Amino acid sequence: MSESILKKSFKSSVKNNISLTVYNSGYEKCRGGHSWGPAVRDHYLIHYVVSGKGIYRVGGKEYHLSAGDMFLARESAVIYYCADEDDPWEYCWVGFNGTDAKYLLNMTSFAGDNLVIKITEHETILSLMSNIYNGQGADTAHETEMLGHLYLFLAKLMQMNEEESALERGGYKYVRAALNFIKYNYSAPIDVTDIAKAVGVSRSHLYRVFMMQLSISPSDYLEKYRINEAAALLKNAELSVSEVANSVGFDDALYFSRVFKKNKGVPPSKYR
Repeated sequence: MSESILKKSFKSSVKNNISLTVYNSGYEKCRGGHSWGPAVRDHYLIHYVVSGKGIYRVGGKEYHLSAGDMFLARESAVIYYCADEDDPWEYCWVGFNGTDAKYLLNMTSFAGDNLVIKITEHETILSLMSNIYNGQGADTAHETEMLGHLYLFLAKLMQMNEEESALERGGYKYVRAALNFIKYNYSAPIDVTDIAKAVGVSRSHLYRVFMMQLSISPSDYLEKYRINEAAALLKNAELSVSEVANSVGFDDALYFSRVFKKNKGVPPSKYR
């Protein structure tokens, strides 16, 4: 096992708080191939990837993680994680346990079987986890300070989960309205701004709900929809490639041909 380039870690020897206790906290900049496991922990452990890449294996699944990913190791689960050889990750972590630990985690995006979540508020999460580490100490006052910052950290994860759930609940109706708008207007020179305006949301919000509901951006969906309609029209030999392009919202036949080839693997003339 290779050594870390930099590691700062604190392990608490005081574990008197039955409901919730910080077990450890730290930061590590790993060398390529640096790994841990397969083994188990006697507590819950959350890692947040600050930069670089690595893999996480648990329960027969392998996750390929990078900056912005956060992963959870549940107590007694057999886990293994390893830094990428060429672009090794650096991460911070916090370990904790107690009778309230599982209850609190189930109010975050780690509920159920979820072990990996994507974080968008990088600086906020990094600050909250750093505060846990910086509160380190061997006495009850420091234990209480670390615990307080742990509660703030978990509260932020809960808040993010609530925001994501609200986005998901409201997202379906916006995506459905956008799909209908595309269906009836794809032949016109519309773009994502037009779609967002038609359904009453911002471009960024439309992007988020599309990615959440369909795992594709609005612009990519619009492009694929137009190309699929073009493919159907190409079966009609009476239409020229230029006429097909115009019929599905492209005013430049050469650009249409490039986009068609990107999606279908062959230019429209060969596809026909």
